[in-house]
Amino acid sequence: MTPLRPTLTALARGAALAGLALLSLAAGLAMLTAVVLTFLLGLVIVFPPAVRLARAVTRWQRELAARWSGVRIDDPYRPAPPPPVPQADGWYRDGRTLYKRPTIPAFNQRWNWMSRDPATWRDFAFLLSAPVAGGLVVAAPPLAVAYGVARAAGGDPAIGAAVILLAAIGARWYAPWAVRVHGRVAAALLGPTEKARLAQRVSRLDAARTEVVDAQAAELRRIERDLHDGAQARLVAIGMTIGAAEQLLESDPQAARALLGKAREASATALQEIRRLVRGIHPPVLAERGLGDAVRALALDSPLRTHVTVDLPERASAPLESAAYFAVSELLANAARHGDATEAWVDVSAQGSALRVTVTDDGRGGADPERGTGLRGIERRLGAFDGVLAVNSPAGGPTTAVVELPRAFRAKPAPTTPWRYFGRLCWVLWPIALFPQGLIAMVFKLVDSPVKSWFLGLHVPEPFQWPVIVGMIALGGGLLAVALTTTVRGGQTEDGACG
Repeated sequence: MTPLRPTLTALARGAALAGLALLSLAAGLAMLTAVVLTFLLGLVIVFPPAVRLARAVTRWQRELAARWSGVRIDDPYRPAPPPPVPQADGWYRDGRTLYKRPTIPAFNQRWNWMSRDPATWRDFAFLLSAPVAGGLVVAAPPLAVAYGVARAAGGDPAIGAAVILLAAIGARWYAPWAVRVHGRVAAALLGPTEKARLAQRVSRLDAARTEVVDAQAAELRRIERDLHDGAQARLVAIGMTIGAAEQLLESDPQAARALLGKAREASATALQEIRRLVRGIHPPVLAERGLGDAVRALALDSPLRTHVTVDLPERASAPLESAAYFAVSELLANAARHGDATEAWVDVSAQGSALRVTVTDDGRGGADPERGTGLRGIERRLGAFDGVLAVNSPAGGPTTAVVELPRAFRAKPAPTTPWRYFGRLCWVLWPIALFPQGLIAMVFKLVDSPVKSWFLGLHVPEPFQWPVIVGMIALGGGLLAVALTTTVRGGQTEDGACG
């Protein structure tokens, strides 16, 4: 790749993002019209299509931010309402009104969902401010070139050439930086709020709770069946054997002694079954010595040559340790039973405040949570703690499964860095450069007002007035972008500390 290619790529992406900013402004104006028609004239039917258009444009912004800037932005919207459910008489209730068909109740639910979601109005604010918040930052190089061409065509070739030359030189570092900053700005304005994250988490946990309750009921039935068919049957047989031995104790001591030996062997077998059942519920080594030693004991019992690495700052809570332990147990069992593996590697470590377990085996691969009840069971168990399971298992192997449980350890507060202080300063300064010294001075310049006031761009010699005004607008947009960037980066640091 030639040194010029990254710059050209960044310039092309910047031009595309600038065009997308104009498209965002058009979508914002369309939504503004829908808001006026809805809340002033009562035309509620125009609001949902406008919101869907706004969300489509902002979703495009999030995708480009992730693809070009490396900034992943989660959807900020609250969970969609479920479809209306009819009453026992077949009618649908919406408030105090009954409907024969679900059309109007469904529309009312979706309208309330859209209008009461703060993310809808944050999208609206972003669409209207997109040309200033991010468009000016990425559009600065082509705007500078256009200004230089205009000055050269207007009779100032020296100034025009100088502006074009400076734009060409600065684009080498500015264009990639501007694309990254645009992604940070989009993350600050389009990312989910704490309430949205909480609502999404509650929705996920509610679904996970239902699955876990079903799984626990099935597990209780399995334990009851194992006790009834295994240990209980053996204990009954032991009692009958001892009773027979009592009857033979005086008439045939030798036979009684043989029956007592069988009873002793049966009691040892029943004890092993009970211990195995107890280990399946909650292993004693896990409760006494923690997750690290429990996984090491599990590796000793596994038919695979298992290598275990543990690096934990402290013990997690008992439910989290239990979920991680049984996930490792199931993954090792799957590797031996279905993957034809001979060797496995287990790494248990802390990633910030999250507990991460990585299990890798040398089997034939092909593991898929959609086709395996064992992996689905792990997902259900982890879902109760907002945990995730990621599986990479190409055909032919190897298979790598990563289990991550957030908020397993105490979080460390994020330190306040000089970068954060600089961001706070930018929050104070960006309106001064953008509005009074930039946009308002531009209006005074366009109307040829004799009033110069304290606008710097109007006090410099005439050939430099437009460059100063445009520079102030770009400076204000850049300061706003830096302020938003520091906010997003600080929020991501705190999220990482909190898991």
